[in-house]
Amino acid sequence: MTRSHTNTGLLVPKTNLSTFALIAVCAGYLIAPMGMAAVNVAIPTMAEDLNANAMKVGWLPTLYILANVAFMLPFGKLADNYGRKRVYVLGLLLNAIAAAMCAVGTSIDWILFWRFMQGAAGAMIFGTGVAIVTSVTPSHKRGAALGIIAACVYVGLTLAPAVGGWLTEWLGWRSVFYFQIPLVLGLLIFIKLKLSGEWKNNEHSRFDWIGSGIFILFACSLVYGLSKLPSVIGILLVLLSAASLAAFIVHQSRDRQPLIRVQMFKESRVFSLSLSTSFLMYGSNFAIIFLLSLYLQYIKGFSPSEAGQILLLQALCMAIIAPLAGKLSDKFQPRIVATTGCVIVGVGFLLLNQIDTRTSAAFISAALALVGLGFGLFSTPNNNAIMGAVKEQEVGVASASMNLSRTIGNLVGMSIVNLMIHYYLGDATFTEQTNPELMSTISLALKMSLSFVIAASFISALRGRQ
Repeated sequence: MTRSHTNTGLLVPKTNLSTFALIAVCAGYLIAPMGMAAVNVAIPTMAEDLNANAMKVGWLPTLYILANVAFMLPFGKLADNYGRKRVYVLGLLLNAIAAAMCAVGTSIDWILFWRFMQGAAGAMIFGTGVAIVTSVTPSHKRGAALGIIAACVYVGLTLAPAVGGWLTEWLGWRSVFYFQIPLVLGLLIFIKLKLSGEWKNNEHSRFDWIGSGIFILFACSLVYGLSKLPSVIGILLVLLSAASLAAFIVHQSRDRQPLIRVQMFKESRVFSLSLSTSFLMYGSNFAIIFLLSLYLQYIKGFSPSEAGQILLLQALCMAIIAPLAGKLSDKFQPRIVATTGCVIVGVGFLLLNQIDTRTSAAFISAALALVGLGFGLFSTPNNNAIMGAVKEQEVGVASASMNLSRTIGNLVGMSIVNLMIHYYLGDATFTEQTNPELMSTISLALKMSLSFVIAASFISALRGRQ
C-alpha cells in the first residue's frame, strides 16, 4: 500500500496528518449516523403528513441499510484502488444531496428513493473512514483512535433522537433532513484545506463487476424476500438470496482480483469470528430503536422530543464508554473486553423483554443505559481485533468488511422486524386501535434481539487470542 502525499509528505508533519485525518473521519462519523437516526424519531409525524402506511414506514430505515450493504464492498475496493479520501469526500457530497432531496419530497415513495441514495453515500463514508485513519496511525495507537471514532458515532446517535425530536416538534419533519446539509459542507471545506494527500494501493487491481452484481442481487433479494414471507414469492426470493451468496463466495474464491479474499476468513479465526460477533450484535440492536420510538410515541403517548430524550440514553452511554474500551483493547485482549460488553448488552435486553403498556419510562431508560454500556465495551475492541487481523494492504477491504458485518446485521434484523410488522399490522396505518398489534411486534422483536446477543456472547468468547 502506498500513501500518496502529493504535498503532505513535505508540508504537513505526520502527527498533524494523523490528527487532521482523525478529525475529518470523526466529523463524518458523527454527521452520518446523526442524520440516519434522527429520521427515526420523525417517522410518525412524517407518516401522518404523507399518509404512509405501516409497510412503507418500515422501509424508511430498511432501504438506507440495504444500500449500505449492497455498496459497502464495491466502494471499499474502489477506495483501495483510486483513493480512500476521494471516495470518502464523494460520499459526503452525495449524503448532502440526498438529504436535500428528502427534505423537499412530497410523497413517501420519493423519500424512500433518496433514503436509498443516502444509504449508498453512507457506504462510501463508513467503508473508507476507518481505513484512512488506520493508514496514518501507528498500530500501538490504533485502538485509541478507533475508540475516538466509535465515540463520535455514538455521540451522533446520542444527539440524533433529541435533535430529531426537537426539530420535528418545532420546525417540522423536513428540518430533520435540512440540518445535515451545512454540517457536511463545513466538513468538506475542512478536508479541502487541511487533509492533503491520498491513501491507496500501489497498483490498481481489476474491479470485479460480476462479483459486485452478485452481491447486490444477494442483498436486494434477501431484504425484499424477507418482507414478503410467508408468500411463495418471498420464499423464492430468500432462496435466491442464499444461492446468490453461495455464488458470490465461489466467485470470490476463484477470481484473481476479488472484492474480498475469502481466504481472509480461513487465515484468521479472530477476523472471521469477530465479524460474526459484529453481525449478531448489530442485528440485535438497529430495529429496536426504531420500534421503541414507535412504542414511546404511539403506546406511551410521549411527544417526539420526550421520546428522543429517552432513546438518547443508550447512545450516550456508548459514547462515554467507547474511548475507554479502545484504550483497554490496546492493553488487554480485545476478546475479553468485547465479550464482557456482549454479556452486559444481554442483561439490558433481558430487562427490555419485560416491558408492556404499563412499563415506566425510568425502567426503559435503565435498560437502554445497560445496552449502551455493553455496546460501548463491545464495539471498539471488536473493531480493533478485526483491523489488527489483516495485512496492511487489505485495510480498506477489512474496513469495508467490518462495516459490512455491522450493516448486514442491521439489515437482517430490520428485515425480520419488517416481516413481523407485515404479519401483525399489514397495510394498516398506526392508530390507537393498532396498539395491541404494535406491542406484539415489539415483544417478538425483543425476544429475537436477546437470542442474537446470547449467540454473539458465545462466539466472541471463542474467537481466540489476537
